[in-house]
Amino acid sequence: MRALLTGSGGFVGRHMHRALDERGYEITCVELRDGDDALDFFRTNDTRFDLAFHCAAIVGGRASIDGSPLGVGTNLALDAWYMRWLIRTGTPRAVYFSSSAAYPVALQQPGDVRRLYEEDINLTYMEEPDASYGWAKLTGEKLAGYAEAEGCRILIPRPFSGFGEDQDEAYPFPAFIRRARERQDPFEIWGDGSSTRDWIHIDDLIGATLALLDADVTGPVNLGWGRATSFDDLARIVTTAAGYVPEMKHRHDAPQGVHHRVSDPSRMLNHFVPRVTLEEGVRRTLAN
Repeated sequence: MRALLTGSGGFVGRHMHRALDERGYEITCVELRDGDDALDFFRTNDTRFDLAFHCAAIVGGRASIDGSPLGVGTNLALDAWYMRWLIRTGTPRAVYFSSSAAYPVALQQPGDVRRLYEEDINLTYMEEPDASYGWAKLTGEKLAGYAEAEGCRILIPRPFSGFGEDQDEAYPFPAFIRRARERQDPFEIWGDGSSTRDWIHIDDLIGATLALLDADVTGPVNLGWGRATSFDDLARIVTTAAGYVPEMKHRHDAPQGVHHRVSDPSRMLNHFVPRVTLEEGVRRTLAN
């Protein structure tokens, strides 16, 4: 099997590359840090692959999403040219990594946790997603429908809060790990600490994606546990694993994002059951 992998040096891309290599795929990598621009590749390359994974995107955690909306908006061009490339080359099977940021922010407000399921996104009547990053992913899903109509079968994973041992510190999980390693006291938390996220380890994120491909699934699928963990709870899990009990310092002036973002993982669970709990992921990362 010949596979294309864009964004092969990023968090998801690195782990996907390892998994595809273990399966014996012949992999063509496109990574901006290696001098290969995915946008240029999609515009000029006519190679036909058996399978394509599009992991290239501009994103860098909450500060980047809120602080650089036009930069993040570049993803619109990347995704549009990806879909055009799929059809031009006749690539039969593809993966487009969307995001939980594509879900309507109106469904992620304070109050009771509402688990998000795939049908909460209506591509005919699109509701406000999370910032320009969410709009790019939502638009990418819309474009994927057009590409499917032209003959490419596309799986659309919607990961919730992915985490792992080698994640960039711009994201909340590794930032919490660093603070715990340094035994910071007080321990800083952006927001009031009550916001919740649904954490899924990178091993499970990759495993679920490949299991869904093996089962020939197309369309959107949530990747998560369906477990709501507040940032206060995450801080307690991390600091307990690190062996200390600090005072919590809440920064109400920092970017916070939506209040609740938790999946209904039922569609994924038909094909894959995640194995790495948040607690186990914390232990692995602190030990790494």
